[in-house]
Amino acid sequence: MKYFVMLCDGMADEPTAKLGGKTPMMVAKKPNIDFLASKGEVGLVKTVQDGMKPGSDVANLAVLGYNSYECYSGRSPLEAASIGIDLKDTDVTFRCNLVTLSDEDNYEDKHMVDYCGGDISTPEARELIKCLQDNLGNDEFSFYAGVAYRHCLVWDNGNPHPGVLTPPHDIPGKVIKDYVPKGEDTAKLYEFMKKSYDLLMNHPVNQKRIAEGKRPANSAWFWGEGTKPQLADFKEKTGLNGSMISAVDLLKGIAICANMTSVDVDGTTGYIDTNFEGKCQAAIDEFRRGQDFVYVHVEAPDECGHRGEAENKVRAIELIDEKILGPVVEYLRTQGDFAVLVCPDHPTPLDIQTHTSTPVPYVIYDSKNEVDSGVTTINEDTAKTTGNYIEKGYTMIDRLFSK
Repeated sequence: MKYFVMLCDGMADEPTAKLGGKTPMMVAKKPNIDFLASKGEVGLVKTVQDGMKPGSDVANLAVLGYNSYECYSGRSPLEAASIGIDLKDTDVTFRCNLVTLSDEDNYEDKHMVDYCGGDISTPEARELIKCLQDNLGNDEFSFYAGVAYRHCLVWDNGNPHPGVLTPPHDIPGKVIKDYVPKGEDTAKLYEFMKKSYDLLMNHPVNQKRIAEGKRPANSAWFWGEGTKPQLADFKEKTGLNGSMISAVDLLKGIAICANMTSVDVDGTTGYIDTNFEGKCQAAIDEFRRGQDFVYVHVEAPDECGHRGEAENKVRAIELIDEKILGPVVEYLRTQGDFAVLVCPDHPTPLDIQTHTSTPVPYVIYDSKNEVDSGVTTINEDTAKTTGNYIEKGYTMIDRLFSK
């Protein structure tokens, strides 16, 4: 038996005037997902546990069968594992976004123009992170380069609960004054952020980007703090050899911490221009080499939600359906019995451009036991009509494995 998870990050949404009062899942042409929905179990699942912030970290952990109350130690530590940082038990790590802020003189008066630094490339970002490390790094704080705008700051013997740190994707277009680090032990972090603007705004990388009409990645922004993670070994937990295919450090880090195989695919970006075909082929290759469980994560719907890009979010869903899900399912049909789970991790509504904790639609399809689900398409409304509801999201994987 083979198991395939197609995780469409942030795919769920709310009805929006941008799409005539519909959601992207309602508008998208997704024949492969809809076929599985018509012949499988369809419902809603609560992937974000009460008291948890609605992030891709806790939500993807839930889809993989991990109870965040028991294992979650923060988002950044999972990304640090992907980067290859060997964290000590006393280290505290933070996500370091390279963001674009507006140009008001006073730092607190600036606006969050772009949480992803104008889609800065990884090579450009590495130069900027090196600049921060050379000028701000010391025996206590160290900067580490990741992918695109996503990086890490490690605080030796730091405070794991320094104060209030706001994700930059939660405040698009807002004045940052009310969202800068606050708390008794955030002064150093805030000072680094202010100094980073002075260092990065005039950096040659950003001057070149400005000359080319691109946004500069002109400030560091810290959030997602945590300590060294402790995840149960996925194979010991499930009895299955698992592989993770994703463009983002968070998911790669989860895989590494769970002793799953993390597969890199050339040309993956985390956005709608990612290498969909490459992810598809990588999934098939993992099954061919004997893996029992393959988890393909696509960030594109989430990024489009954060940017308020309705048409691109619809298109991202369609590309996942056409370029990844369809061909992988077609391959699995030639190999024997299989089960498929398709779901988002959390909603990223276009109108608010950030995550929510609302339960999300899911479909679980069993090739050897097709059923009449009662629906012909899956979206936020049809999933609700079935009456199926999984309150503890981390138990959903048990339903998949029971097929």
